[in-house]
Amino acid sequence: MPDISANTAGIRSPNPFWLASAPPTNSGPQIMRAFDAGWGGAVWKTLGQPIQNVSSRFGAIPWGGRNGVGFNNIELITDRPLESNFREMAEVKKRYPKHAVIASLMVETREEWKEIIKRSEDAGADGLELNFGCPHGMCERGMGSAVGQEPTVNARITSWAKEFATVPVLVKLTPNVSDILPHGLAAQAGGADGVSLINTIKSIIGVDLDTMVPRPLVNGRSTNGGYCGVAVRPIALHMAAALARDPRFNLPISGIGGVANWQHAVEFLLLGSSSVQVCTEVMLRGYRIVEDMIEGLEGYMRKHQIETLDGLVGRAVPAYTEWGELDLNYETVAKIDANKCIGCQLCVTACHDGAHQCIHPNPDGSLRVPIVDESECVGCNLCQIVCPVEGCITMEPVDNGYAPATWNLHLTEDAALRPKKGSH
Repeated sequence: MPDISANTAGIRSPNPFWLASAPPTNSGPQIMRAFDAGWGGAVWKTLGQPIQNVSSRFGAIPWGGRNGVGFNNIELITDRPLESNFREMAEVKKRYPKHAVIASLMVETREEWKEIIKRSEDAGADGLELNFGCPHGMCERGMGSAVGQEPTVNARITSWAKEFATVPVLVKLTPNVSDILPHGLAAQAGGADGVSLINTIKSIIGVDLDTMVPRPLVNGRSTNGGYCGVAVRPIALHMAAALARDPRFNLPISGIGGVANWQHAVEFLLLGSSSVQVCTEVMLRGYRIVEDMIEGLEGYMRKHQIETLDGLVGRAVPAYTEWGELDLNYETVAKIDANKCIGCQLCVTACHDGAHQCIHPNPDGSLRVPIVDESECVGCNLCQIVCPVEGCITMEPVDNGYAPATWNLHLTEDAALRPKKGSH
């Protein structure tokens, strides 16, 4: 069996699957049930001065029969007394000493940080996560993403935490910025032991067309909230990878954002994360989803003969490059498997209306399989994306005789750009 034990910035856990700071980690009994189900760690729902939350709190986008491909919440940090949280944290750590318990924290002043860090450590927290990402409610009070969007403030408060803490400190970064790198580097400059990302994205999930009020409704009004769920995974992967590939950034990463299955988790690991946090999918399907995640990760590592998690982390990072470094002479064309084609013609419509007009109905009306004009095909993949039959359309490389060439003109003397296809 491969060894899937994880180590993120010195925070060790039996596996890399952690519950993110959110409603599923609101109390000790919840986290103990999660650990019984197989989760390796949990980031406690953010602790600070308890607040009064609102009702309603959640909204979701249904798509393809799944309610929650995009999810939104306007809930804030804990509304439970700190005494209760710390008492339960100590009990969790006593019962599950090998599991990772991380305290998510958000307060304002230096003295408040000093006090809450000491109380967290006294309760047995294995690490701290500084919540610099909350995009609603708290940022209007000068916390959350209001800190995360200002690199100098990020670095300053991180340095406070490092001054007071004796356990590893992670900084949770906000995605509500144009470039994540300065903010990751700010956490590093402040002395952070690692970062976690992404927090939720500032958003409005929709509008109730009957009441003409944005959702979720709170007594006839609403506000922007945090967008999460599987729809945000591409954004999260990009931001995690942007940090992992930059030579100036050298901190461990705990990846968060849209993880719904083991494949999604492996994507984060391959792009540089050493642990993966999950929230929305647990809210929709419960703690036991981790069973499939563990089984899937172990199976993937066996298939690729990877013995330890460290052997997996970051393996895809070298393949992530700038657009200008991509080979402009690499060429693919669409191939349709006649044995699998059902004749739905979706590829024809997509290609004619949304792409490059190279797939046509078969001129023999009795034949269902469309025709690909390979001389016009640019290999854009749209036909493959819309095809409802798995494996029916593949993109096959073409040996066109041209040497690799890039936009940045790293060309050999005999290299040239291949001619453009088509006249559209």
